[in-house]
Parts: sequence; structure tokens; C-alpha cells
Amino acid sequence: MGLSENIRFYAATDVGRMRDHNEDNYLVDKKLALFVVADGMGGHAAGEVASALAVRIIHEELKKERDLIENQARSNVRRAAMKEVLSLLEHAVQRACARIHEEAKADTTKRGMGTTLSALLIAGSHGYIAHVGDSRIYLLREGRIQQVTEDHTVYNELIKRGKLTRDQIEKVAQKNAITRAVGVYERVEVDTLTIEVLPGDQFLLASDGLHGYIAHTAELEPFFEEENGEIAANGLIDLANRKGGKDNITAILVRLGQGDHRDSVRARLLALKRDVLAKMPLFARLQEREMLRVMQVAEVLSFEPGQIVVREGDRGDELFIVLSGLVRIIRGESVLSEVGPGEHFGEMALIRSMPRSATVSAVEQSELIAVRRADFFEILRKEHELAVKLLWQFLGVLADRLDQTSRDLSTAREELAAEDITSEIFPDSEEGKSPFAPEERSSAR
Repeated sequence: MGLSENIRFYAATDVGRMRDHNEDNYLVDKKLALFVVADGMGGHAAGEVASALAVRIIHEELKKERDLIENQARSNVRRAAMKEVLSLLEHAVQRACARIHEEAKADTTKRGMGTTLSALLIAGSHGYIAHVGDSRIYLLREGRIQQVTEDHTVYNELIKRGKLTRDQIEKVAQKNAITRAVGVYERVEVDTLTIEVLPGDQFLLASDGLHGYIAHTAELEPFFEEENGEIAANGLIDLANRKGGKDNITAILVRLGQGDHRDSVRARLLALKRDVLAKMPLFARLQEREMLRVMQVAEVLSFEPGQIVVREGDRGDELFIVLSGLVRIIRGESVLSEVGPGEHFGEMALIRSMPRSATVSAVEQSELIAVRRADFFEILRKEHELAVKLLWQFLGVLADRLDQTSRDLSTAREELAAEDITSEIFPDSEEGKSPFAPEERSSAR
């Protein structure tokens, strides 16, 4: 049984203590393994209309492509198919956005209505996320809770830009205003993410009426640990109401069951991949959500002993990190070095297309993580804060390489300038000349 067929879910929503109607909407389709939370905004119940339209249209669009999603769940390995599913999810959000915007234009009482949206689709061994606004998706894995979506709010934008301190931002009147919403305009920028899911993973989809009262993710631990999912979901609603209940409150708790042996192998490989990437200077300073983004495009490739990884002179577009095994770097007939787990090569291929400067082949059975230039550039284009970190770290890697090259050149100069001790080694040679001097070798021919 695949993970997408082994899911338990628990959903709850409440109007809260201050509102007279609920503008939140949610959707659960167990067969499709689709979970959506939408928090509407707009006067005269327009927010409720917007959130209802969003969940309905997204559901309809994805049901049309059920075969594609199920095929991906069965194949589980084709990167092209994974991108298709992610594109399909984003397309569904854009369809909902256009439909809500059209509805608002047709009815003056609904002008400006829109909704946040956080959607999770599980197909096979992967979870696909689409996100707009300030609802959230949390992930519990191996006892650690992380927020995997980013709030699209004024507060978060000011934090990222670093122009104001947190105390100064707290005084900004519209700090909680959202910067993106589905339906306010005809199109919207959608954050998308693919996560390899594992047995025992738990997801929480929450509107801001809930997570607004969560000061730290540790407060969510008792609810993830509660065996009875219904008690956990209702407990989250009660928590928000006890702390004020100023807004509508919605929570969907999604729990993945136990997998088979293959899932256990995947879990070990995924943990190893994350650890290896995290120790690499290029990715060492990334936060957990950012690391998930990089892991989305990091593909694991296997090589047999003697198999060529890259060939000298060929143009390449991949950075390689050794996950397990050993590879040998050769230039011409000379062995330059051997590279083992945690070490990398080919990073320059991420930023420019140049012929490979050496051949790399597997010495033994090896697994390598490959990050392609096109995927790297896509991260740079879509994740601006992450792009700054990656480029800054990349500069550090290049500076280290330049520093090492400078040291090598300095050592070479010192060797060239070393004292000539030929006369001491060959005291009987004419005027101290070496028996291997060029003119002597010529006469020997």
C-alpha cells in the first residue's frame, strides 16, 4: 500500500469568538489525497464566497487530471511527471484566481474579495504544495516541526528586508496585511514546493486564526503527539479560542501511516542526502524550509565501478556531491584526486557553460547528488532571499578556491627559485652541469 493510500485526516473549523460568520473554507478528498485551507477576505460575506470558489475550482481542476496524478503516484520516479503534477496544481490555483476576480468584477458588493490558500496533494511518495497568503502548512518529521510555507505579509517582507527591527515592525499599523491573495487580481504569484514524504510524517494546514496564536512551533507538539486525531484537531480550535478567538479558525491534520521496506530505505537515503547537503559550504547556512527547496531539485544518481560521471572536454551543467562511494578525478593521464562522501565537484557548471576540465569516474559503486543549472537558476528566480544566500555562499566557495590557487602558485614560485645544488649532487660533472641537461640529452639522440 502506497503512502497516498495510507492517510488519516482530521479537520475542524470554527467561527471564533469575535466574528458573526465563517469566511474560512476547507476541502478534504481522501481518494485524491488533496487537502486545502482557504481564508477569505472581503465585506458583505464576499470572503466566504471567495474561499468557497477557490476550494471548489481547485478540486474540480484536479479531478479532471486524476489519471495523471495516479500515474505519477505509481511511477514515483519520473522528474518530468513530478513537474507536471506541480504545474497542474499551480494551474488550478490560477483558474480559481481568475474565476474569483471575474465574480468580483461582475458584482460591485464583492469588489476586492480574495482568499489565502494552502493546498497539499499527496501522490505516491511525494507531497505537492501550492501556497498564497498567510495560511500555513507545518510538517512534523522525526520529532521536529517546521513551517514549510512562507507568510505573504507586510510583517514578513519587512523582516526579510531587514530595514526595521522586530520592535519597530510591531508598531507598523498594517503589519499583518497580506501581500498576495487569490482573486484580488486576475493572476497571482503562487509558491510551489515538492516534498518527498515519509512514513509517519504529519502535516498541519492552518488558517491564521489558529497559527496567529502559536508563538513557537513547540506549542504544536502536544497536538501532533495526541493519538486521537479528532481530539487533536478540536484541541487546536479550542486553543485559539482560549487565547482570544479573534478570527475564524481552521485546522486540517494529515497523518501518513507506516510504509514498507522501500519506504524505510527512502527515509535513510533522504536523511543522508539532507545531512550531506547541509554540510556543504554552498548550502550550510540555509534554513529548513530553504533546504527543502534545494532538496526538491537534488537528484540522486547511481554509478557502477568504472562508469564515467563526466568526461573532460564535454560541456556540463551539473554540480555533483558524493553521497556514497568514491570517484576519481583524472586530467589527461594524471590522477588529480579521489573524492569521497560529502565532497563535491563541478560547481562552476552551475553558473556558466564551459568544457569540463577533467574526467570523473566511479572507483566503486557510488551514489551522487546532482543539481542542474536550470533548476538552480529557477530557485534564484523564484526565491529571492534564498538566492542572496546561495550567491553569497557561492562567492565564498570561489574565494576559497582562488585562495588555494594563490597558495599553490606561491609554492611553485618558491620551488622555481630554490638554490641550484646540482654541483653538490654531481661533483664530477663539467662546471657542475647535470648529466641530464638539455644539450647532453640532445647529443645522446
